Amino acid sequence: EVQLQASGGGLAQVGGSLRLSCAASGFTFDDYAIGWFRQAPGKEREGVSYISTVESTPYYADSVKGRFTISSNNAKNTVYLQMTSLKPEDTAVYFCAVASALIPRGTMFEHFYNYWGQGTQVTVSS
Repeated sequence: EVQLQASGGGLAQVGGSLRLSCAASGFTFDDYAIGWFRQAPGKEREGVSYISTVESTPYYADSVKGRFTISSNNAKNTVYLQMTSLKPEDTAVYFCAVASALIPRGTMFEHFYNYWGQGTQVTVSS
């Protein structure tokens, strides 16, 4: 059974930093992507960043490019999202998700992601 456990959310000030973690277990897919999505109050869920086994560089949404960094520790089966220079518009519930097959490069369509963790709240206050 695939399980994803997201953690690390909390309250940060504008300009501050937070690091989210997604601990993954129970899957042995040959090709996969692990991504972070977020959903702000009253808005649709949007893709933030992903890494995959078939792409050499991570993907970032324009809204977070240059501020967020996704990385992985394969020994710990954990993916991280380092968030810096936080803005109030980064306030959202953040979800990690796994796509167990190849996904279109440079896209984060939700329907390709078939395993989801619970969300972790990130609140950026001014």
